Amino acid sequence: MISVRNVHRYYGDKHVLKDVSFDVHPGMMTGFVGGNGAGKTTAMRIILGVLAAQSGQVLVDGAPITADQRAAIGYMPEERGLYPKMKVIDQLVYLARLHGLEAADARSHALDLLERLQLKGDPTDTLESLSLGNQQRVQIAAALVHRPAALILDEPFSGLDPESVDATVQVLREYAAAGAPVLFSSHQLDVVERLCDRLIIIREGEIRAMGTRAELLEAATTNEWEMETGSDTGWVRAAGVEVLEYDGGYARFRAADVAAANRVLADALGRGSVTVFRRVTRSLHEIYKEMTK
Repeated sequence: MISVRNVHRYYGDKHVLKDVSFDVHPGMMTGFVGGNGAGKTTAMRIILGVLAAQSGQVLVDGAPITADQRAAIGYMPEERGLYPKMKVIDQLVYLARLHGLEAADARSHALDLLERLQLKGDPTDTLESLSLGNQQRVQIAAALVHRPAALILDEPFSGLDPESVDATVQVLREYAAAGAPVLFSSHQLDVVERLCDRLIIIREGEIRAMGTRAELLEAATTNEWEMETGSDTGWVRAAGVEVLEYDGGYARFRAADVAAANRVLADALGRGSVTVFRRVTRSLHEIYKEMTK
């Protein structure tokens, strides 16, 4: 497990990471979300050792991270960093060999990754001759080609069409299923919600929420209820709950507890049919907006 503990980072007088702590669990996809300038990329670069923290530490299984452990992380930066005039397959093989793979193994694995990531083009094409979406696929392949022990991906789905996102998600899930900790940032909250096992929300350098999707949704559950009946719901105003909205057979109200909500349900059933009665839950998107506003 990769752990960030009490990390602070400044750029001049600007405090960009403020006592940041979180874990990236093995075998899990962890989504790192926040607006531009929230501190996601800075935190990732500190894990990788590209930047140093003013205080705090990065741990692997409870011990300070080593240079060898950092070298075993597959990293994809948000800014493309490959060689534009070099053939795609040549640079993937080159990068894999830097990590110790034999040439034949490196080539075979690179070609397999490009096929699974649905590269639209020839592996012998130069990077600059490809579309931006295909360049993104190559960038992802570069992070994976040396069979990393962990993955840190900064905006991996940027520029990808929905089909390519699905293909990439499948590949990343396989790495996580094999036990690799996977941390990725994304502005595409719908992808994060569908993909991640855990979520970290950061705003202005501070962690605002983290946990599994179920934990975040449970923590954000309110005491609001909604009901649809076959008759007018005006009577709810005198039922001992706070009515937030009502219109004909629809009512939305806030109850002090489940017992109070159940009393409203019992009253409604005594007056006729009830087609809908449920607790109002917020979506992950609503939670994100509230945490980052």
